[in-house]
Amino acid sequence: MSRTAGIVLVGGRSSRMGSSKPLLEWHGSTLVRRVAGIVARGVSGPVLLVRSPGQWLPSLPDAFEVLDDLEEGRGPLGGLSVGLEALAGRSEVAYVSSTDVPFLHPAFVRRVVSELSGGIDTCVPCVGGLRQPLAASYRVSLAPLVQSLLTSDRLRLSSLLEACRWRELDEGALLADPDLARFDPGLESVTNLNDPREYQAATVHPLPTVQVQWLGGGAPSGIPAPCGTQEPSRTPGRVTVRAATLGAAAEAIGVRFGSHLVASLNGARMRQDPEEPLAEGDVVSFARAGAGP
Repeated sequence: MSRTAGIVLVGGRSSRMGSSKPLLEWHGSTLVRRVAGIVARGVSGPVLLVRSPGQWLPSLPDAFEVLDDLEEGRGPLGGLSVGLEALAGRSEVAYVSSTDVPFLHPAFVRRVVSELSGGIDTCVPCVGGLRQPLAASYRVSLAPLVQSLLTSDRLRLSSLLEACRWRELDEGALLADPDLARFDPGLESVTNLNDPREYQAATVHPLPTVQVQWLGGGAPSGIPAPCGTQEPSRTPGRVTVRAATLGAAAEAIGVRFGSHLVASLNGARMRQDPEEPLAEGDVVSFARAGAGP
């Protein structure tokens, strides 16, 4: 059994946005693909996506499990109930996220789940004076309590906090983690997008700064000499680029992403998915198939 897992709540009407949030384009991917992938990087176990009954989602890697909410109109607590029930016996702690947080960083996820210990049932970040129950960690064993609240029509997440033992993580507690302080000092991980204006503003936000290197022979023209808006890193054989996905990182050094390539992210071999999300501070290594990063 893994200690940590992820639950991404992708249901809801997206009424203020005017279109389905999970399907919104995000620099060559979608919001749901990006958020699910970032959550997966911050936990050790499965990542579950809970959608509204019959809700259409784009094609996603098999590693993600898609579950249907049992009843529409029950809000985030209904999706949380489905996710926690599905994780029973599989994980101890779940990081729960909405689907509209494109600046989420894996270090934030790791920090929030790591702080849930002892007799605490829930860790809830508080950023800018606002509690973030959809960027929080919950014990999987809370499933019966969540179900009882639903049965009693107590649908607010605050009702769950009132009924369990929880801890608030303020900015100081969050940024005590050196990785989070380095890569997300403004705690933009909790920035969510509610309407078209916020979405459009977010799309022009600077993309993650990542370092790209080529291992083995036959280096492309983009390595190591930078070009265009790329800036050379201080590490020989690497260039620093801005990219939101593995595919974009490959394009930035003049390489077409495909089966002829293998990729590693921060030293770990990655699936061959050009939509695999990147985060601030990542180091991406490419090599021709057969050479191996």
